[in-house]
Amino acid sequence: MQFLKDLLHKNEHLFLKGGKFEKFYPLYEMQESFFFTPRTVTNTNVHVRDSLDSKRLMITVVIALLPCLFFGAYNVGYQEALAAGETLNEPFKLFINGMIQILPIIIVSYTVGGLWEVLFAVIRRHEINEGFLVTGMLFPLVCPPSIPLWQVAAGISFGVVVGKEIFGGTGMNVLNPALTARAFLYFSYPVQISGDKVWIMHEAGNTVDGFSGATPLSVAASTPPGQTATDVMANFSYMAYDVKSMFIGLIPGSIGETSALMCLIGAVILIATGVGSWRIMVSVLVGAAVTAFGLNLIAGDTLPGVLTVTPVEHMVMGGLLFGAVFMATDPVSAARTTMGKWIYGFLIGIMTILIRLWNPAYPEGVMLAILFMNIFAPLIDYFVVKSNINRRLSRVAS
Repeated sequence: MQFLKDLLHKNEHLFLKGGKFEKFYPLYEMQESFFFTPRTVTNTNVHVRDSLDSKRLMITVVIALLPCLFFGAYNVGYQEALAAGETLNEPFKLFINGMIQILPIIIVSYTVGGLWEVLFAVIRRHEINEGFLVTGMLFPLVCPPSIPLWQVAAGISFGVVVGKEIFGGTGMNVLNPALTARAFLYFSYPVQISGDKVWIMHEAGNTVDGFSGATPLSVAASTPPGQTATDVMANFSYMAYDVKSMFIGLIPGSIGETSALMCLIGAVILIATGVGSWRIMVSVLVGAAVTAFGLNLIAGDTLPGVLTVTPVEHMVMGGLLFGAVFMATDPVSAARTTMGKWIYGFLIGIMTILIRLWNPAYPEGVMLAILFMNIFAPLIDYFVVKSNINRRLSRVAS
């Protein structure tokens, strides 16, 4: 490593102002910052120091995502084998088969998104930020394993350019870039992003093209009036969906969202390291639970049966937990004040359930709920701060 460091420093003058490769200084700085501790640090004692810089923060989030990634790979292999009628007793083989399926998606996400990051850094002459380490991983995990690679490239391009770079880059974006990318694909190519042709099923030696492994949310959304979603999901022809199966996550769905257990492991990592806000996570779940419980009370024979989905079922189905843990807690696009975090997360939970249950064209709601609240997060913080100022002024006046 010392040899590599000496080599970088030996050629540093070529990338500094006036050097032959001056315009490519962001690429040089990226290598130094990624592999080593930056040499430009504060030396005086007037600064408050913290060991958690942006690089460590982003890497911590990536580590927290690994349980979802590894389980997602295994689940993709599991669902492929289940649909094909193959053996399910070889976990390592299922994991490898799943990795073969999802690795190209991750590689395209990092490659295309990384190229946009480098391009904007070179044009603006600023350093390449580590924020894309998280975006490049988050986006594939919220996509179905069947998504075409060209759509991955188009989606991550839109998310990075429109969701972040046009606002000034990392730290200045209003919207979560990964969710912006997914929203772009959902409204542009709803069929593919919904994973309608995830696996191929074999019946009696015949291949059935376009086999659809319906997700619990789509099954629950089809519940007729007068019936309960719990019964409909439990009696689904392809796979019985109950709280246990959805909590573990061996079910069809997006790559990283199916397992509530893996999301909770990631939440523990983020909370223990101080990277993720537990207030936002808890408030999202509380808002969702309160809304679901209230709708359970008004559910009847004349209303859609999906209103009978219980709060616990909402917690473990779809991308609610994944969104609450990894998306809603984005420190840039989320609310930053303590009270603002509670309000922000609670409203995300409410909107998620309302979109899930009252919008027949879109059975999942956490993506739109988070993006909507990203826009209002600065306004929430403004009123929280304003209220605090007024409260203090009134105390001084009295």
